[in-house]
Amino acid sequence: MTIQLINPDTATGNVATLLAGAKAKLGMVPNMFRVIANAPKVLEGYFAFSGIVGNTLNGKAREQLAIALASSNDCGYCLSAHTALGRMAGVGADDLRSAQSGTVSDPKTQAMIDFALEVNRTHGENMQSGVAAARDAGLSDEELLEIIANVALNIFTNAVNGVAETEIDFPKVEIIKKAA
Repeated sequence: MTIQLINPDTATGNVATLLAGAKAKLGMVPNMFRVIANAPKVLEGYFAFSGIVGNTLNGKAREQLAIALASSNDCGYCLSAHTALGRMAGVGADDLRSAQSGTVSDPKTQAMIDFALEVNRTHGENMQSGVAAARDAGLSDEELLEIIANVALNIFTNAVNGVAETEIDFPKVEIIKKAA
């Protein structure tokens, strides 16, 4: 690890409150949160942003999208975390596995993943055909913007874990086929 973990038992102020909330929700304080806690305002921002980018997308879709992005960005920590969270959200084993390569069984979720991977790959440049395909699949402008927000959130967490070399504290999942 290149960035130290903050101990939730010795954390103070809002960091202690946020980490306690994570523990109450997940039954643990993930190492990624303990890394981000080194910058209290960044941790606050992460939780605030994460809390508002899921209003339109359902939990299953968000987890499959995060798995595809983690695979595409080579983030083993996020892949492992979102596979566990996806399981908790009710995503089937086949879709958890196939999301790594950017494919899932639900057509609407597939359209979301296709759009997210294109945004990730192109940084949103020259997306006319991607936007048209997403709209043809029935995605609304609100959904497109939430997908973009989820891409940004996942790029942030993928980068944090890459830089920090965060130790995986979820059941470890190996990337089997990188999403494009």
